Amino acid sequence: MLNYLICKDELEILKYIYFKKLIVMKRLFAIAIVLISYSLSASGQVKSLEPIPLDDAWKQKIYGLAPDAATAPVSKKHKVLLFSLFTGFDHWVIPHADAVINILSEKTGAYEILKSVDISMFEKKTLKQFDAIVLNNNCSKGDHRDLFYDALGTITEMSEEEKIKKAAELESNLLSFVKKGGGLAILHGGIVMQNNSAEFSEMLGGSFDYHPPQQKIELKLAEQDHPMTKAFEGKSFTHIDEPYFFKNAYSKKNFRPLLYMEISEIQKMKHETDEKISYVSWIKKYGKGRIFYVSPSHNAQSYEDSRILKYYLNGMQYVLGDLKCDDTPLIQ
Repeated sequence: MLNYLICKDELEILKYIYFKKLIVMKRLFAIAIVLISYSLSASGQVKSLEPIPLDDAWKQKIYGLAPDAATAPVSKKHKVLLFSLFTGFDHWVIPHADAVINILSEKTGAYEILKSVDISMFEKKTLKQFDAIVLNNNCSKGDHRDLFYDALGTITEMSEEEKIKKAAELESNLLSFVKKGGGLAILHGGIVMQNNSAEFSEMLGGSFDYHPPQQKIELKLAEQDHPMTKAFEGKSFTHIDEPYFFKNAYSKKNFRPLLYMEISEIQKMKHETDEKISYVSWIKKYGKGRIFYVSPSHNAQSYEDSRILKYYLNGMQYVLGDLKCDDTPLIQ
C-alpha cells in the first residue's frame, strides 16, 4: 500500500513537471513569434494584408474621406468607361477600386461612369461615347499576356487566327482612342493587360516586370509643388503594398514621374539594379491623349487615407483634360 502511494505521488510530481514545462515552452514560443514579427516589421517585411469586406460601412468611410469638390473646374459632362475585366490574377481590391472611382464621381461631379467587363466596349463606335477609360487591375493570363485574346478564347465559333486578329483590332482601337485625345487611367495591375505588346508599353510608359512580397513602402514625391502631388501636402505616403517594378518602355522614362520608392529600402529584390529609385506613378502624353498610371495599391486599406483619394481624383481630372499641369517627360 505504501509503495502504491509513493508511486502515485511520483506520478503527480511528474505530471506537475510536465505541465510546467509545457507552459514554459508555450510562453517561449509566443515570445519567439513576437520577436520574429517585430524583426520582419523592422526590416520592412510584413504579412500580406487580409481582404476587407466591401460593405456599406466601408463605402461610407471612403465617402467621408473623399474630396468634397473637384480639384479643377469641370469643363463639361465627362463620361468615363470603368473597365474591370480580368482573366489572370484576381486582385481582391478590384470591387473596392470600382467603388472609389464611383464615389469620387458621385461626390465631386467631375465625371460620370459606365462600368463594364465586356470587351465589346472597345469597338471603335462604342469608344466614341467616352472621354476617358479606367483600366482597373485587368491582369491577363501568363501565356499570351493579352486580355482581349483571353476573353475571346471562350468563343468556339472563332478560329485561332480570327481570335488573334480580333484581339489585335481591339488593342489597336484602344491605342487609337488615346492617341486621338482620349484619357486613360491605369490602376495597379491594369498595366499587365497587354503586357507583351510593345506599343501598349510605349503608351503606358512601361510594362510590368515583377514585384517582391508585400511590405511597408514609403512613397516619396518627385515634385512637391506639382499640381498632381499637392494631394499629399508635401509629405511622403507610407502604406503596405506590392512594390511594382517595370520593364520595356519604362527604361526610356518617357513620362513625368510623380511618386517613387527608394530601392535600397525594398526587401527581397529579384534583380540587382544600378538605379537608386523606382517610379510607381506618373503621367504622360500619348499623341493627343493623356495617361495616368498609379501602382498604389494592391490593398483597399490604402484607400482609407484622404490623400490617396485626392490623388486619384487629380489623376482622373488630368486624363480628362480639366487639371492642367506639366507633363513634360523626365528624359526627352
